[in-house]
Amino acid sequence: MLRSKHHFFIYPFFQHYTRWLLKRHFRGVTIEGSFADRGKPVLLIGNHTGWWDGFWAMYLKLEVVKRRFHFMMQEDQLLRFRFFNYTGAFSVNRKSREVVESLQYAASLLQDPENMVLIYPQGKLQSLYCPQFIFEKGIERILQGREGEVQLLMSVNMIDYLAHPKPTLYIYLRDYEGSFRREALEEAYNRFYADCLTIQTARTE
Repeated sequence: MLRSKHHFFIYPFFQHYTRWLLKRHFRGVTIEGSFADRGKPVLLIGNHTGWWDGFWAMYLKLEVVKRRFHFMMQEDQLLRFRFFNYTGAFSVNRKSREVVESLQYAASLLQDPENMVLIYPQGKLQSLYCPQFIFEKGIERILQGREGEVQLLMSVNMIDYLAHPKPTLYIYLRDYEGSFRREALEEAYNRFYADCLTIQTARTE
């Protein structure tokens, strides 16, 4: 298993690169919702739609959450793009017994209030148009016994072009307060996603 690192040069470069990349490819970024910082470690969960996800989460870290960024990444992808290991990525191999080690490692990162950990509880890429999310058991294992100690932040990322050649990125946020049981988290996230979809589909130029 590959543990996350924050290289003295690559990590700051990645942050600047994220801002540059979003400015170049998006008309703008709108963040809807708020983050009430409680001084605790932050677990960020979101919809996993594609290549951009990590950059969007990094942007959120820079603009809102302001913690040291860690994120879970499939081991084969991380081995292919080792650069990300130096920007906070750690590996998970769902087909190996090492998956337990990765979940334990994620849980250990959430002992430090300076940390923010990004995971996608559905465990796979899904279309931006997917209206329903099914969470795997890993999130419950990461959060087991940590209620009140970890701040859980839900995000939904959506894009729209409307009358412009470049899309606008919309990042919706909602603090979660409730049980850390998988079923409760899944239900709350699906409800949040439905709310975001209602807002997003009402947008016009």
